[in-house]
Amino acid sequence: MSEAQLSQPLRGAQCRVTSEGMKTTDSSPDAILETYDRVGRSWAIRRDRTLFERRWLDRMLSYAPGRRALDLGCGSGQPIAAYLKDRRAQVTGVDGAQAMVAMFKASLPDARVIRADMRGLDLGETFDMILAWNSFFHLSRADQRAMFPVFAAHANPRAALMFTSGPEEGERIGRVEGKPVYHASLDPKDYTKLLNENGFEVIAFTPEDPACRGHSVWLARFRPRTDD
Repeated sequence: MSEAQLSQPLRGAQCRVTSEGMKTTDSSPDAILETYDRVGRSWAIRRDRTLFERRWLDRMLSYAPGRRALDLGCGSGQPIAAYLKDRRAQVTGVDGAQAMVAMFKASLPDARVIRADMRGLDLGETFDMILAWNSFFHLSRADQRAMFPVFAAHANPRAALMFTSGPEEGERIGRVEGKPVYHASLDPKDYTKLLNENGFEVIAFTPEDPACRGHSVWLARFRPRTDD
């Protein structure tokens, strides 16, 4: 999963979806994986590879206590997982869309990739950095809340967590390769509360970062209670 073509970042005033209990339609959160299975290859060809995300990726790497990286919603692996690997990270990619997993394997044959839904993920191992770039925001708001214990369960002490959201609470529909795709965001205060409740401290939150093409980016560090 990955960045869809949005005319604007997520904003509550742009909502077109109003219910958490949506039926599985082309624009529901439960349709995301099927959509990317259908259009993933054409999306990957068009995906921007200029690495406008580099500054944030470097910040995450600088805070990580090691080089084990978990990339949730890894997509094709280009350009982000490839960049992390070039920076000596040991990348494990996770994506629920088979088309994305196949492209990741072809692009990064030496990296590990697992076909799995990030919701309820339980790999039984921990990582030094966890990334959910332009993937986490495809989940419903309820599923996003449920992800914070998942992040914590996969985090080494002092691990870096980075994800993108909207700048404020809301739901909207974007498009990828002409297909509708769901996006949602919580209020930033809710993200901060969920991070703190699950052992993370916020390092930075930049809404609509002009240096990152308007992405709203969170960077946090895992500080479990046993970490002095």
